[in-house]
Amino acid sequence: MLKSLLGQSAEARAEAFLQTHGLKLLARNWRCRFGEIDLVMQDGATLVFVEVRLRSRADFGGAAASVTANKQRKLLAAARQYLAALKTLPPCRFDVVALSGGAPPEWIMNAFDDVG
Repeated sequence: MLKSLLGQSAEARAEAFLQTHGLKLLARNWRCRFGEIDLVMQDGATLVFVEVRLRSRADFGGAAASVTANKQRKLLAAARQYLAALKTLPPCRFDVVALSGGAPPEWIMNAFDDVG
């Protein structure tokens, strides 16, 4: 339960941070059989799939390093499912918002892509 509340708080913090940078929320915690996308946002004409990572300490590379290749594959599959429901395919990118302790959010734009 506490982990879920911390996750929701981190996602709300990331959402607010991105909105201050002009992004618009389209979906929160979008789920499909392949997994969940924390935030789906729009940045101009670009659709942005956002993974929010929270770590209390920077051990093992911190929050950003916790987005493993396996997690990336799951996010890509979920994003493809999301896109399948759209009539047109907008440009897309995958961002990570890393939250570590009380530090300011770290926004990694184009954190990974759909290659290979």
